[in-house]
Order: sequence, then structure tokens, then C-alpha cells
Amino acid sequence: MGILSGYRVLDCSIAMAGPFAAQRLGDLGADVVKIEPPQGEWQRHVSAGGAQGNRVNVSFLSLNRNKRSLAVDLKSPDGRAVLLELVKTADVFLQNYRPGVARRLGIDYESLSAINPRLVYVSMSGYGEDGPYVDWPGQDLILQGLSGAMLSAGREGEAPNPAGQYLVDAVTAYTAFEGALAALLHRERTGEGQLVTVNMLDAITALQMQELSVFTVAGKPQARSAEPHAHVYIRAPYGAFATSDGFIIVSFPNLKTFGEVIGEPSFLTMEDEVDGWTQRDAIYARTRERLKTRTSAEWLAVLRAAGIWCGPVYGYADLVADPQIAHNGSFVEYDHPTEGHVKTPGFPIRFSRTPSAVDRGAPLAGQHTREVLAEAGYDDATVEALLAQGALAETKL
Repeated sequence: MGILSGYRVLDCSIAMAGPFAAQRLGDLGADVVKIEPPQGEWQRHVSAGGAQGNRVNVSFLSLNRNKRSLAVDLKSPDGRAVLLELVKTADVFLQNYRPGVARRLGIDYESLSAINPRLVYVSMSGYGEDGPYVDWPGQDLILQGLSGAMLSAGREGEAPNPAGQYLVDAVTAYTAFEGALAALLHRERTGEGQLVTVNMLDAITALQMQELSVFTVAGKPQARSAEPHAHVYIRAPYGAFATSDGFIIVSFPNLKTFGEVIGEPSFLTMEDEVDGWTQRDAIYARTRERLKTRTSAEWLAVLRAAGIWCGPVYGYADLVADPQIAHNGSFVEYDHPTEGHVKTPGFPIRFSRTPSAVDRGAPLAGQHTREVLAEAGYDDATVEALLAQGALAETKL
């Protein structure tokens, strides 16, 4: 039994951040019912990296395990009435509609809390519930650019490099997950539900607690240099460097020790906290030239022996095969009725008494419509009538 066993989550979210947050709750044992339109959430029909599934695309598959699907038309009065009935016994309601949509549908916090005052209502948005950017698209790369983070690395004058993952979506998902858990704890203590609002802009801003404080408190501006230094607020050398057969990471070593290991005499008289900043470009360039001369394995061996922080630059094939990943059990595997064998990253938190588990894979659209409504007290005749008029939909295996 998971730590959230017995809690019911209604997941009305789409795309990545909302479904990811709801999946985290499901990984901990909550009964997550994905509320999606009769044709299924749009993410089912959009490929991830060109990876097409049989009936469920990879992006949807990765973000919707441990959920049941109820396909319902919320624009239909009868369909909306079904959702409102489920709200009566729900613990968490999660949505990431554009601001104003939930109110137009009659499923905003005020409406639902009147039905169930104990409800924890999590509303996610791109920039906030209101304000000058309220109508802007909350898309990951746009938020990366707005956040300031992209100008903390790379070469001055060149286009910045975005993160290699949907960073803003992911951190927003974790923020919503934390918010839901904290609000549930408050409810257990007081009996009161509440509205929890999370937005992508604040989430990615808060993630940069240290970097932004260097600017706001110490007044240090972001100053990129001529070489592709990995972070403007860390001294040289710091970054990814080519070797004779790949790339390795070198992370701000003692310059004298580093110079001895790589055979760079100019580093022997340098001071870490002086030259590491004032000669950042020169240090990077000399390091780059020295590290080209040997293989990654050779450099990692000698650098680690000298106590210098370093590591390989992996691709996904390397990561999946890594022995520490295998030891940690970082991936989960299960069989899906239409997509076959599935292997995806698992839940990263370990609980000694209430471990997370994969009880079901990502559902087909409306796969659990009858099951969920039977639990809510709907008889077969009523469900059949709602299916016939299009207020509900189902998929049979």
C-alpha cells in the first residue's frame, strides 16, 4: 500500500507539468482518475521526439501511469454533472487550463469547494492566475528564456543553449506535487481544504535561489565570457571538455593540482579565487587543448586519483546501462496492453514502510469510465444512456 493509498485525485490537466504532478501522487498510491475528453487528451496524439506508439504515444505513456481514465465531455451539462458528483468524494483536484477556462466550465475552486470544502484544489498556470502575462502561452522554452537562466552559461555574444530537458515543466510539476502534499497535511490537521496555485514562472525563478541571490544581494551581474564556460557564477575551469574520444566534465579544481595532472605549467602559480575569475577564458582554452590529448577513460582515471572532481558526459544509452542506475532501481518496467514492454524513469523518493509502485500503466482514453462511475454509484442503465448521448466515452480492451 502506498503512502497516499485511500486518497482520490481528479486529474484534469494536460501536456506535461500537470500530468507529471498527478502521476507522482499516483506513484505514492493515490487513486488518480484522469478526466479527459471523449477523444482523449491531445497529448495522446502528439509524438515525443518522433516516437509514435501503437495507440498511446510515448509522451503520454511516460506521464500517465498509475491512473484510470474517465472520458467525459465537460462542455455537456450531463458530463459536467458526472464530474461534480465525483468531486464530492475527491481529495485533490488538479487542473492546468488557461486562466478563466475552469470558471467558464463551472469547475473553478469556488464552485468545487462549495460542493466539497475539504477539497485540495491545485491550479497550475504559465505566469499566474492574472497579471500582464496571463494570456501568454506557458511553453517550456519560452519560460526558460524569460527566467534568465539561459544567460548563466555559454559564450558571450552567442545564442544561449536551452536545457536538454523540459526543465520548467518538470520543476513546475514537482512544485505542484509539493503543494498538494502540503495542503493535504494541512487538511489532516484542520479538516480544511484550500486553493493551491502554482505557475511556471515562479517555479523556475525559485529554482535559481542561489544564482539570483548572487545578483540581487551581491550585485554580481551575469557576465558570459569568450569561451563556453558552464556557469557565470563558478570559477574556471568549469565545463565540458573534448577528449580524444569523447567529452568529460571538469568541475572547478584546485588550479595548482590540476596543472600538475594535465601538464599545464601556467596553472601552477595561479590562485583559485583570483585567477579562476580574472583569467577564465585563458584557463578554459588551455584546459581544452591539454584534454584533447588523451581518452576520456585515461583522463578520468588520473583526475580522480588526484581528487579532482570530474565525470563522463553520458548519452541516454550510457545512462540506462550505468551500474549506479541499475543499483538504485531508477527505472520501472511493466507490460502495457497496446504498447508492449515499457521502461521509464520511476519515482525517485524511497519510503521504508510505504514504497511507491506501478500498479497500472498509462490508460487508454475512457478505459475506466464504467469502473469509476460504478464506484460513484451510477447504475449500468444511466452509464449506457450517458455513453449513448456522448456525455461519456469508453475504450474497451
